[in-house]
Amino acid sequence: MLKRYCVFLSFLILCCVCISGCNTRTISQTSMVGGYTVTDVQGTVVHMKEKPKRILTLSMETDEIMLGLVPPDRLVGVNMLLDDPLESTVVPQAKQISTKITDPSVETILALKPDLVIVADWGNLEKADMLRDMGISVVVCKGARNISDIKETVMLLAEAIGEEDKGRSIVRKMNYKLDDIKKKVSMIPVEQQKSVVLISLMNNYGGIGSTFDDACKFANVINGMARAGIHDGQPMSKEMLVKINPDYLFLPSYTNHGRYDPDVFIREYVQDPALQSLTAVREGHLVKPRESYIYNDSQDVVFGVQEIAYAVYGEPFAQPNGCHISAVDT
Repeated sequence: MLKRYCVFLSFLILCCVCISGCNTRTISQTSMVGGYTVTDVQGTVVHMKEKPKRILTLSMETDEIMLGLVPPDRLVGVNMLLDDPLESTVVPQAKQISTKITDPSVETILALKPDLVIVADWGNLEKADMLRDMGISVVVCKGARNISDIKETVMLLAEAIGEEDKGRSIVRKMNYKLDDIKKKVSMIPVEQQKSVVLISLMNNYGGIGSTFDDACKFANVINGMARAGIHDGQPMSKEMLVKINPDYLFLPSYTNHGRYDPDVFIREYVQDPALQSLTAVREGHLVKPRESYIYNDSQDVVFGVQEIAYAVYGEPFAQPNGCHISAVDT
């Protein structure tokens, strides 16, 4: 009899646990009714109650991506260089946004009252944690190292704002453009393939593992830094540049809204006696490609591919200023 009672009591306890568990799950599901979730590159699941109306992204590339997904009035601020035609592909959109930022503090971000903040994983992730602690939805995206990474970021940002269809539209347009370039560069004979070195104000940018290196592959151009085994993040000495001996040198045009003279930096290279033997210097192949394209880590990187091909292979790859891929209805 006692054994039966114990069994019966155990059964009652089990039922209570099950009922309690069901109630907890129901409450959890109810609290999630409405809205949607997105998982960022750190594995953080972010719940959005509705599509965000006040968006802030903390890098130029994510600004440009976002301005291909939503109209300017959905962003509460953008990078200060986004209205500079030398650096940006979205100048008309950026000029509609009054607040310009560089590296805003948490206090500055809170004052803008965003309902979504996008942070690249190379940025200040402590700042992201602080914003989350204050109730702000934060999505961390990948710092791009190639064009595939950029496509992933486009889709992540589209998911974060509840606009997956627009993300897919942008990726389709990117693929279409890349396919078109590929058809043209595939007609260039191997013996006519040229090499290039990017002389950047960032002396450690452009090697293996950079978006620029990936763009060179799509453009059927040899990236001299990569061929020499230099990885992104590693500086290139002038001695190494002489060994690479590229056919073309890409020179900087960055001016920081007219506050910096890049020609001072350029003269250190093109007037250096030790570099006069370079093929690019001897043949006058010193090019200032549009930085808004070749340093681009947004969907507009495809125009960077074409810009590289244009700088080396000429007129068949000519394109206008301000090309921008967008899924925003105009």
